[in-house]
Amino acid sequence: MTQFSVSGVAVEFGATRLFSDVTFTVAQGEKWGVIGRNGSGKTTLFRLLTGEAEPSKGTVSRVSGLDFSVMEQHREFAGAATVWEAAAGPFAELLELERSLGLQGTALAEAGDACTPAMLARYDRDLERFEREGGYTLAPRIDAVLHGLGFDPDQARTRALAGLSGGERGRVALAQQLVAPADVLLLDEPTNHLDLETTRWLEGYLAQLDATVLLISHDRAFLQAVIDHVLHVEAGTVTPYAGDYEAFVRQRAERRMAQQRAFTKQSKVLASEEDFIRRNIAGQKSAQAKGRRRRLERVSRLSAPEGEEGVMSLRLETDARGGDQVLVADKVRVAIGDRVLLDRFSASVRRGDVIGFIGPNGAGKTTLLRAFVGERRSDGGEVRIPDSVSLAHYRQDLAQVPADRSLYDLINELRPAWGRGAIQGHLGRFGFSGDSVLRQAAALSGGERA
Repeated sequence: MTQFSVSGVAVEFGATRLFSDVTFTVAQGEKWGVIGRNGSGKTTLFRLLTGEAEPSKGTVSRVSGLDFSVMEQHREFAGAATVWEAAAGPFAELLELERSLGLQGTALAEAGDACTPAMLARYDRDLERFEREGGYTLAPRIDAVLHGLGFDPDQARTRALAGLSGGERGRVALAQQLVAPADVLLLDEPTNHLDLETTRWLEGYLAQLDATVLLISHDRAFLQAVIDHVLHVEAGTVTPYAGDYEAFVRQRAERRMAQQRAFTKQSKVLASEEDFIRRNIAGQKSAQAKGRRRRLERVSRLSAPEGEEGVMSLRLETDARGGDQVLVADKVRVAIGDRVLLDRFSASVRRGDVIGFIGPNGAGKTTLLRAFVGERRSDGGEVRIPDSVSLAHYRQDLAQVPADRSLYDLINELRPAWGRGAIQGHLGRFGFSGDSVLRQAAALSGGERA
């Protein structure tokens, strides 16, 4: 059964056209991967589907009463004090009804023969609603999702939400969305805060889910495991493909090859016609040349296929070479409350070393990194960083990107000695070119900000 369809849709912001002539249909239970470069309009497409945004042209049709669950980049957990309460957020009313039923049951037992018909009627009515809305299976469902995402369900009932790391809060937000009652799940980079084990669990969970799923992801293995359709956002349009991720890659390659052949063939024909017109427009065959020129003006010109998605060109540079010793840890102890992350840890980091911090979510990787770079005091021992060493810290919360500054100004402040060309060249290596370097960070998508 078709749940929603998009027909001839275009989205424009002033003189800028994000995409046009978008047409596709989504049926119940299908799993779609939404693929495209950062800033291509994937999140805007989600807003169109839910009705949060309106198309400049075309129509978006939805089945009456269709319920969407949208994954928000910065989800708030209003009123929740614990992990379990936050995950159960969409069911706050149902949980309150459960508490009310408990109080009503106690009141009925205490009243005995003095129970009034109104008390009994209210209890029966509330109990029927509780059963109808799945109240008896709610807690096991929430527990199963929390466990799959790496939380202990029993501890989650008392674990304070305020003490979670950024990655853990991201997993709680995902848990909240997965348990929410919805016909369609819209997931924006759901694996961002997941380790390998929880990613594999999510693959299995989504694959067996009855609900329709549309997910934005750059994780090819995750896409291959979950999706059966693809929406490819590219070159100002959105192209649907049937099949899994590998099928999409094959179909897109075949489509590009056919487009390139047609473009090359037409280009040769046009070049031959233009050469004839140029040689004969003023000669004996002038009338024939003018006729060909009129026909040529009416020809619809094909475009070359869009280039392959660029690879970010990352180059790490230093202003001056310091010593070979970059960092020394001497009997360092790092703890979070009663939990000890490191004790009597000694090591050294030398110039050129590449070190990975590997561990499950919530293990304390970010806390350790902050201790090593001097942003958090260690609980024992010493971390020494020579004066000749300067540090650059890329944070997962992107706090180092002021929202009210343009990309050009941000780099100019960091590298005042660079000229305009060097700044534009640097931004170009990360996919920002032309006037896009003048955009404010607040106007960027989450992927572009990263």
